[in-house]
Amino acid sequence: MTENTEPTVAQLENEGDVAADYLEELLDIADIDGDLNLDVRQGRAYVSIEAEGDALSLLSAPDTVQALQELTRLAVQSKTGSFSRLILDIAGSRDTRRRQLETLVDAAAMKLDEGSSQASLPSMSSYERKLVHDIAAERGLVSESYGEGADRHTVLRRR
Repeated sequence: MTENTEPTVAQLENEGDVAADYLEELLDIADIDGDLNLDVRQGRAYVSIEAEGDALSLLSAPDTVQALQELTRLAVQSKTGSFSRLILDIAGSRDTRRRQLETLVDAAAMKLDEGSSQASLPSMSSYERKLVHDIAAERGLVSESYGEGADRHTVLRRR
């Protein structure tokens, strides 16, 4: 598969299977019980880990989820030979992060309502920026990303 070719559902399901195998080994090493769920959403493999109680509380911190996602993507790429854009969710961390981003966008919208011509958000991952663009559009705002690498951030404006 070339970089510009969209992966098939079968390829994404295979990505999810490879990721699940990697994550199961990781959870076994850490002696953490968790249930893995695999899905294909919006052209990406989506893997979520759930557990009873707070067994995953340390792993569900945003920076930890991001790091584990990158390690899992590398493991998938190593096994399949293809770049992976899989999404990892640990104990609902993605829903929690979306709510945090909604709060950021709402605070930025208040600044715009108070007369600011634009509002800059902190640097974040490409996935988080995509969520911000979606949230901003839902709230009738214009959003653009600026910067390079780890400094890439989103700027919001009124239409």
